[in-house]
Order: sequence, then C-alpha cells, then structure tokens
Amino acid sequence: MQALNRHQRIRLLNLIFCFYTASALSIEGESAMSISLKSAAFDHQTEIPKQFTCDGPEISPALSWSNVPQNAKSLVLIVDDPDAPTPAAPIMTWVHWLLYNIPATVSELPEHVAPKDLPSGTLQGKNDWKQTGYRGPCPPIGKHRYFFKLYALDTELPDLKLPKKAQLEQAMTGHIIDHAELIGTYQR
Repeated sequence: MQALNRHQRIRLLNLIFCFYTASALSIEGESAMSISLKSAAFDHQTEIPKQFTCDGPEISPALSWSNVPQNAKSLVLIVDDPDAPTPAAPIMTWVHWLLYNIPATVSELPEHVAPKDLPSGTLQGKNDWKQTGYRGPCPPIGKHRYFFKLYALDTELPDLKLPKKAQLEQAMTGHIIDHAELIGTYQR
C-alpha cells in the first residue's frame, strides 16, 4: 500500500473527525430535523446573496426557526463550510459563526444582528478568523456549501470563554435533543 501524502493524510483525518463528531453529536430518542430553520434571504440549497458574503457588506442573514422542542433549554447556531479550500479536494471545514445559549424561547435572529443585539444570555465562540461574530462566504475556488446548523439542547451550557467549534461541540455532546440545517451556496 502506498504511503499517503500530507494532503491525503489531512483529508483522511478530517473525514475521521467528521464521522466521530457526527456520531458523538447524534440525537438520541428524537426524530431528527423536526425543527424548521429558514432564512428570508435565501432558500435551502440556493445561492446566498452577495450582501451576506465577503464580496458585499458581509452582514448576517436573517434566520428564523420553529418547532423547538418544549424541553429545550437553549439553542446553538454553527455556520460552517465543509468545502475548504476547494470543493474538488476539501481538507477542512471552515467555521463562519458560533453562537450558543440562545434562549429556547427565541425564534429568530434579525439580518445584520450586532453583538449587542443578540438575545439576552447568548454567548459567542470564535470563527476560523479567530474572531467572534458572523463572517460571510468567501470561497477561494469553486462553489462552496455553507451549513447553518441549529441545535436544541436540554441544558444551558457554561460560559466556555469564546470556544472554537470543537470545544463547543464537545460541550454539546449528550445534550442535543433536536437539530435543523439550512444550506446555502456561493461561488465568487
């Protein structure tokens, strides 16, 4: 068997991590995807408009959701791109936005939501620019997919002090009771 080169090893490790994460975050005892997640800016699996990308003012799109389980205590929003750096040979998932402890009673985030306007109690994590807040699609090559993932948890998480995605996902493990996904695409 031929030895794997650096890019093949990275891709294999990313696949293993994604499989592990999907297994660890699996929803127990609930039917998946009963929460409905939408955006007024784009439909599921359609192109994200320019104003929400690095080619525009890079504002966050409006998001709304419904059917949150009654026993949910908080919500988590993760926005990421699994096609980095190129969809033809992705080697990593690039994180664009992390929010957690969104109150379960909240049903939307407005367009261009400022940190001061986030729902009371909502905390942020760091995206892959090592910043908090929304950063829009900015694919270097090809058409990328952007996953907006909303998780309902049976608990409120402790203050994780600006976690990265992996730290947030680890804290969520065993607490996910439902989730929804909205996918947008963008090509420069």
